[in-house]
Parts: sequence; C-alpha cells; structure tokens
Amino acid sequence: MTIHQKFNLKQVINASGKMTILGVSKVSDKVAQAQKEAGQTFFEMADLTVKTGWYIAKLLDVENATVVSSASSGIALSTAAVIGQGDIYHAYHHLTNRITKREIIIPKGHNVNYGTGVEVMVTLGGGQLVEAGWANECTPEQVEIEITDKTAALLYIKSHHTVQKSMLTIPQMSEIAKKHNLPLIVDAAAEEDLKKYYAAGADLIIYSGAKAIEAPSSAMVIGRDPYIPWIQLQNKGIGRAMKIGKDNIIGFVTALEDYLDNGSETGDSMKARLAPFITALNAISGLSAKEVQDSAGRDIYRANVKVTSDKITALQVIAALKEGDLAVYTREYQANNGIIEFDIRAVNRTEMSAIVNKLQTVMES
Repeated sequence: MTIHQKFNLKQVINASGKMTILGVSKVSDKVAQAQKEAGQTFFEMADLTVKTGWYIAKLLDVENATVVSSASSGIALSTAAVIGQGDIYHAYHHLTNRITKREIIIPKGHNVNYGTGVEVMVTLGGGQLVEAGWANECTPEQVEIEITDKTAALLYIKSHHTVQKSMLTIPQMSEIAKKHNLPLIVDAAAEEDLKKYYAAGADLIIYSGAKAIEAPSSAMVIGRDPYIPWIQLQNKGIGRAMKIGKDNIIGFVTALEDYLDNGSETGDSMKARLAPFITALNAISGLSAKEVQDSAGRDIYRANVKVTSDKITALQVIAALKEGDLAVYTREYQANNGIIEFDIRAVNRTEMSAIVNKLQTVMES
C-alpha cells in the first residue's frame, strides 16, 4: 500500500515550483540514507549544530553558518539574534521591555505574503517592522531616513514575491548598514547562488534547504560572527519551538554537498524540455503558450499559458486541474490576467503528457 492509498490522498503533479504547500521538493536516495543513518544514532545536539555550521562555512568560504528548521524560522531567529545580541536574559525573555532597540527596516515592497507575511516572522522574533519608501519604490535615501537609535537591523527580501522595479540593490542596502554600524539580514530563501549576497556585504543570509538545494525541511543561515552564535543561543529561547532534528541537519548537509557538486538543472536544459511541451499546449484550442524566464531574473524558464477561450477563465482552468484523482498544481500569480504558468523543474516527460491530456479534457468540457 502506498502512502497515497493509506491516507486516501490525491496524486499530485507539481508544476508550481518549489512550493511549501506541496512539500517543496523531492530528496535523493543519498539524502534519505543520510537521514536514516543520523536518525538511528545519538549526538550532543549543541555540538552537532555548531560543528555542522563550521563545516558548511568551510564549504561556502564564509565566516560561519547554522542549520535551522525553515527559512521562516531563519527570519524570526535572525531578528531575535540582532535584538538580543547574545544576552541570555533576552533569550529567556525575548519580549522584555529592558530592550527597546527592536526596529527592523525593510523596503515597503518587500513586506509580502509568501505563505505568511514577512512581518509575522519579524514580530515573532520580537522585532518591530518599519517600512521604508513606497510599495513601488525604495531608494537608499528612503531607507536611511528611517534609521533611528531604535533600529536593530536592515532586512532585504530577495524573492519573486517582492516588487522588483525601482528598488535599491543589496550592495546599496549593505553600504547603508555599514555606514550606520547595523547588521543586514537577507532572506534569499529560493535563490540558487549561495555566495553572491555574502560577497555583497550581507551579515546574515537565509536559504531554504528544501527549495534549490532539495534537502528535507530545513534552512541555513550563513554569515558573520557574532551574529551566527547569537542565532544559536536562541535555541534556549524561541528557537526551542523551531528546533530541527538530527536527521534533517545531516540530510541538509548531504544535500548541500550534492548541490555544490552538481548544481541545479540549467536554463538551457529547461528550455529544451519545455519546447515539445509548449508545442503540445499550443495545439489545444483556447490556449496560447510561450516560454518565459523567472520574473526575478533567475535562470529558470517556464511555460506561460494564456487562456484565450471565451468559454472558460484561467481561474476556472486552474480549479479544474486540481480536481479528480490527479491534481495538477500550477503557478497562479497572474491568473487574474488570464495567464497560468507551468514550472517543470519537478515534472518529468510522462507528467507533462498527463498535464497536456488533462488540459485538453478541461478545455473541451
């Protein structure tokens, strides 16, 4: 009996990308074996946390690192760390009124909902979010004028969810942080370049483990000391509710090693796999498909499908694809404009054929 049969679950084709609502990504046999080995032995967990961090730091040529349970926890723990600054009293009383330096400045267009709000995680870490600029514009000057004696850190969200136009860059944000002796936190959860933002001057950079790296549920925060030890101290405080198990720590490190050795699928490979898929989609009446690059500029290519039929809307197509024993999940961000995107990174040839067949049925019904 399969897991799907045991719990009466639908089969899912994930054409939406590395999304939390679908379990993000698949782990390799090598990673699963590493998790099994770790799960069947014991460690001094504080020692494992510190030493795997050192090992990761050496792999990435950064000062220090630590593995956490998720990118969201990385935001909360980083926030708590820069507020508490290694104070054990703060770790036990993270909302104490003894500490008033709690403001975290973020470009207004970066305070987005990625499944929950960025502000939710900052607040969880004891921070008070301060938005700089406007929803569609944030300049260095607009960030700088928000800095006060209550500012604990600057926060930059590098994501396709955020407003892309008229935003200051990470190097510009880093320059401001250094000028005012403030740490810069960068949430780069889904990013594939694990060295770029550290080189750009960020002090704490958060990467999801389960997205590009294809690890089990996890994340890493890389950066500079004393910030990383300050994050690890939070395991005595709010980090207790976000702890990561030994199996996922070792699974993450194994996946990271594989990622550094082999990388992700290239854009050229995606284009080649997309070509026959797009041709098949264009053969369906009421659809017009083309290749597009990721809106945040990553080397990721997808099928962009415009619903041109006057009998059914993109929202109705999306809903119909999720019905039945086989649910097809797509990228829905432009559905109000009649556009559906298909991310094929986790979709094989057989599944692409199944998507085409289901779309054909939906469009003919």
